[in-house]
Amino acid sequence: MLRDFRLLWSANAADGVGSQASGTVLPLLLLGMGSSPQTVGLLAGVSTAVGLLLGPLVALPADRGARKRMMTGSAAVAALAIGGAALALAAGRPPLGLILAAVLVERLATACFEAAARGTVVLICPGPEQPRAIARLTAADQGALIAGPMLGGVLYQAARALPFLADALSYVISALCVSALRADLTAPVTRQRGEGPLREGAAGLRLVRSSPVLRLVLVWATLVNAVVVALYYGAVFTLRRDGHAGAVLGAILALSGTAGLAGALAAPRVARRYGAPRVVTAVTWLLVPLAAALASVTGAWAYGLLFGLVCLLMPLASVVLQTRALQVTEPALQARTGAVLATATTGAAALAPVLAGTLADRVSDAAPAIVCGVLLALLAAHSSRRPVRGLLAAEAVR
Repeated sequence: MLRDFRLLWSANAADGVGSQASGTVLPLLLLGMGSSPQTVGLLAGVSTAVGLLLGPLVALPADRGARKRMMTGSAAVAALAIGGAALALAAGRPPLGLILAAVLVERLATACFEAAARGTVVLICPGPEQPRAIARLTAADQGALIAGPMLGGVLYQAARALPFLADALSYVISALCVSALRADLTAPVTRQRGEGPLREGAAGLRLVRSSPVLRLVLVWATLVNAVVVALYYGAVFTLRRDGHAGAVLGAILALSGTAGLAGALAAPRVARRYGAPRVVTAVTWLLVPLAAALASVTGAWAYGLLFGLVCLLMPLASVVLQTRALQVTEPALQARTGAVLATATTGAAALAPVLAGTLADRVSDAAPAIVCGVLLALLAAHSSRRPVRGLLAAEAVR
């Protein structure tokens, strides 16, 4: 089991670093090739939207037993697509349409990989080890946010094709790691007689609707992820108004990524010491004054410190909630349930910059943080209710 988890962790880490390396410089490449900012934004929006639609569709065959094949196949397709783009860039000046198509295929293949990978932890790690496993996977994601952009920037300075070549190699590593897994990634399927594909595909949604624990995870993760994104964009609007350069924003991102990494690594230990209900409730309440403070500060370093604290605290609760969601979901529904949760959280995070920008334009630069503080206060009050705390107390983290 330990060997398989290391392989899964390596696949996740390689994929994260490679995607961040290429994703950071992709707007620069497209703008340099003559694309308009609208085209760059459209590509990002389309890939996100299609990824959200693909997730639930991919989840059904993954739960039926095709998880490993889908993960390796998706990684291979992504490697071929982005690798082809890298070779075209190295060979000269390729058509813009070729690069756009390759990037879109890569993004869609990545969405399929992520959807199929949901629930793999349950099939690899025994119950007591799952909190630590989730924390390490979360830490790998946070580490990719730090290392990936730095790697992409350095490679792009050397040659514009190198970040995309590195991304292609990361997909090759991911495919090899997944193919080397020895654990059986086929969960037992409990399909009822006469149940059609549409109803079977909606089983994850029905489970989320019927499970109080999963509804809590859905509400908490959706709201907090959207708040974090909105707070960051609110800080961006304020700092840009005050004349701060991109280096300051990069430093804030690096600080927040480091804080998130530390929070993810500490989450299992904190949960074991204080208990899941206390951790989730305390974290949610602590986020409220931080959001309020972000509405009033003006200095760049103050923004960085406060946003770093937000990113430090959030994984402490999110690891607890992810673990609880795994515990109440049978293995045969992991991918479909995860797709429902991911669609909600990703969709909310995608809308958060739009809402933050609207509030900043029409009200004030402080408005996004104020609204986020109010929403967090409501969520904290809900999380403090005795029935909600009882949902988290049932062996959430060992």
